[in-house]
Amino acid sequence: MDWMELSPSDSIPCPRFGRRSDGYRRHRRLDIGILVAKKTAAITVGGRGWIPPGAEANGYAEGTPTPPDLKESFSLAADWPTGDDAIDARWFRPNVWPAEVPLMRPVVGDYIDRMHALSDELMALCAVALGLDAGFFAPFLDHPTYGANLNWYPPADPARPPEPGQYRIGPHTDFGTVTVLDREPGLGGLQIYTTDGTWVNAPYDPAALTVNIGDLLARWTGDRWRSTRHRVLPPHPDAPDEDLLSLIFFYEANHDAIVESLPPPIGRASFPPVVAHEYLREKLDAITVT
Repeated sequence: MDWMELSPSDSIPCPRFGRRSDGYRRHRRLDIGILVAKKTAAITVGGRGWIPPGAEANGYAEGTPTPPDLKESFSLAADWPTGDDAIDARWFRPNVWPAEVPLMRPVVGDYIDRMHALSDELMALCAVALGLDAGFFAPFLDHPTYGANLNWYPPADPARPPEPGQYRIGPHTDFGTVTVLDREPGLGGLQIYTTDGTWVNAPYDPAALTVNIGDLLARWTGDRWRSTRHRVLPPHPDAPDEDLLSLIFFYEANHDAIVESLPPPIGRASFPPVVAHEYLREKLDAITVT
């Protein structure tokens, strides 16, 4: 179980998640306004606001030097403080909502709340699938960190073609527990790395969300479920004008959660225990271009 497609009632009206396709169109219209507002809030990886081109290189998370990723992001995250000033300054700082895009806060805020609720359900489902009580992970998720990125992959720039080994997002695994992705298809889109060592296009269903397993959950399950290595291809020569938007919810765990590998028969490998926020900080620092 490395990735899966998740369909909220196959895009029919649903009292909990609404009609996904209609909501997605509302989000897609936001990107024009975000492009207008973004340059007032340039930040580095892990912050709140606009992450500009050249600021991130995800390949470094797995130790692979790559050119910077060909993308821009508007980044939001958990903002419910713990009372610990040092922790809050890193993991629970206030989000930045551009005044130039007044629709952004209610629409994207609601989307984040729904993805948070969905991720809690996914973690309960994971516990049951492992033969554990549905609430096994709940004590580690009652004040979690998470991130939400609106990633924009711009079209090709004829004056600056991609460098060798440069991607819209370089090969990497996500760092947290589960990632919920709402994406657009394209020739320069998402690929996943298979167990036989090949890259394949990720299946796309317009009525479904894509769910990745992240590093923390892989460690927790003793590699029974491995984190999904993936990448986003650069603009394709056959579609140079293609631009794509992805809405990505990175779920993690409580900042002080100690993630220990479950023993056999659940786990298949044993990893040293890690404190969630320390592990995440190391990974985010690795992908930051300075």
